[in-house]
Amino acid sequence: MKALILAGGFGTRLRPLTCTRPKLMFPVANRPLLDWVMEQLSKNGITTVILAVNYMADVFARYFGKSKYGMRILYSRETKPLGTGGPIKKAEPLLNEDEEPFFVLNGDILSTIDYRALSKAHLDSKARTTIALHEVEDPSRFGVVELNEENQILRFVEKPKSGEAPSHLINAGVYVLDHSVLDIIPDGKEVSIEREIFPILADNRELFGHKFGSLWVDIGKPHDYVLANKVMLDMIAAQNHIERGSKVSKKAKMIPPVAIAKGTVVEADAVVGPYASLGEGVVIKRGSRVENSVLFPHAWVDCSASIKNAIVGEGAIIGSWVKIETDCIVGDHAIIDNNVTLTCNVKVCPSKNVSESILQPSIVL
Repeated sequence: MKALILAGGFGTRLRPLTCTRPKLMFPVANRPLLDWVMEQLSKNGITTVILAVNYMADVFARYFGKSKYGMRILYSRETKPLGTGGPIKKAEPLLNEDEEPFFVLNGDILSTIDYRALSKAHLDSKARTTIALHEVEDPSRFGVVELNEENQILRFVEKPKSGEAPSHLINAGVYVLDHSVLDIIPDGKEVSIEREIFPILADNRELFGHKFGSLWVDIGKPHDYVLANKVMLDMIAAQNHIERGSKVSKKAKMIPPVAIAKGTVVEADAVVGPYASLGEGVVIKRGSRVENSVLFPHAWVDCSASIKNAIVGEGAIIGSWVKIETDCIVGDHAIIDNNVTLTCNVKVCPSKNVSESILQPSIVL
């Protein structure tokens, strides 16, 4: 089977980091998010992946090329935003090589879903579309379904108001589509598959669901991204994952799990972890602490700084005695001067210099 990955989004909720890279190329445990998705697809027998790209399309082409993990990689390039349904129609020429059902994935989902089981459920039900369903506590951010005993979806409600959701089963962003579904998606238009196509299929009793309970994280907000990094570290680094070529002082304290890339330097008396990922060439100076955070390549953290539950962009410079707290994002090549404190939900745009503390949610433009 083929898999079409929707990879053209702008990732606005993760700005300013998405000003300089696509969200799907964010590092998770020091590997691009999309690389984890690709690996999972290959383990499930997928032979061809089509990347539906738009924003910074060349970044994907340079990294993945024409093949990855033994899979053929094709590219469907949009010239304008087409929503979540339009890119599927745009890729029709690449999907027309055969008329088998195919997978569609939102690329910003980190999951260990069994694609083979999803495919089997689709074929057994004789549905035109089967949606992977995951149960969550708060369904208001997602598409929510009402399901009968035969796993037929009776209603599909996109982002219902609080208290109005028909269930806690949400669209997990992974589907199997019969080739015939392409016939009901308008050509060349921005189309929401959730709001415009799924309700039609539900009304015709051609939309089914497949419940699964394995790992699933939707990387839409900074908190979700940090959580994805934490979940992946739990999976791959029960102790610590320290690459060759890094220099970690014997007097530094590593609290597992952590991931440290090559070329990274951690000096004496620094504390890293738990749940910290340090990208290639990161420098952590003496006495600093990094916890439950992601540092992109070549970030520099000076002496006695503290970074907790935050994201620091590529080449950013964090001064000594700086404190950066929950859901803060420091953009690429930004500079945070000595003794500055950034509290919850401060976002610093690329290449900006912050010289005074910011104690309220803010954006530094």
